[in-house]
Amino acid sequence: MAILVTGGSSGLGRAIAERFARDGADSAAEGTDVFVNFHADDAAAAEAEAAIAAAGGIPHLIKADVGSVDGVREVIEVVRAHTDHLDQLVHCAAKAVNGPLLELDPGQLRESVIVNGLAMVDLIREAGSLLGPGSVVFYLSSRGGRFVINEYGALGIAKALGEHVVRYLAKELGPRGIRVITIAPGAVDTAALRAMFPGTYQDRLAAAAKANPLGRGVELEDAAALAAALCDPGLEMVNGQTITVDGGLSL
Repeated sequence: MAILVTGGSSGLGRAIAERFARDGADSAAEGTDVFVNFHADDAAAAEAEAAIAAAGGIPHLIKADVGSVDGVREVIEVVRAHTDHLDQLVHCAAKAVNGPLLELDPGQLRESVIVNGLAMVDLIREAGSLLGPGSVVFYLSSRGGRFVINEYGALGIAKALGEHVVRYLAKELGPRGIRVITIAPGAVDTAALRAMFPGTYQDRLAAAAKANPLGRGVELEDAAALAAALCDPGLEMVNGQTITVDGGLSL
């Protein structure tokens, strides 16, 4: 088994990487190859590496910027050096830029759209034959991809783009037996959320937890559990959809 997670050194990406490492250790004697792509935080990557190993996985750290085609190629080259097949590809890398759209630096806005919305196309194209029948591609989105959130415009439009990219890729890759699915968690305590709303993220999380019909906030593990469940071959007809994980808060 092998999984590639972009943005896998922290937050949702790390939670998913650890979950698949743990599940692989339970089902396969040799463990799961877990390829963790990260861009800048070496300390967080080292922590993720240790956690994946402790969970029974075989971690491979890949430092590269998936916001460029060259960076994507670096990632895939490392993967190809260790395996000829990816069971899962998870695009969780994010470029957090906050503020009103018309006040954002144009370069940062475009970078956000590329990293969050378009890089998945490059990843799948470069992965090529690494993906085959039974492979599942996950895109991590958010509530901001469908609803307006103040000062979240850069990420919001990028996530909306990414969700629609998933639909088109699901149609294109379906004949090859490859599924593409969007997972959209509610507000979760991640580095990206803290960067977006440094002074208010705790209040936002508390308010979301209080209003949730299930009486608690969304945890990183909730999204990871969904990703693991969706890999069941019995769910092969779930394809191209955006699945919300928020306990019913957005109803």
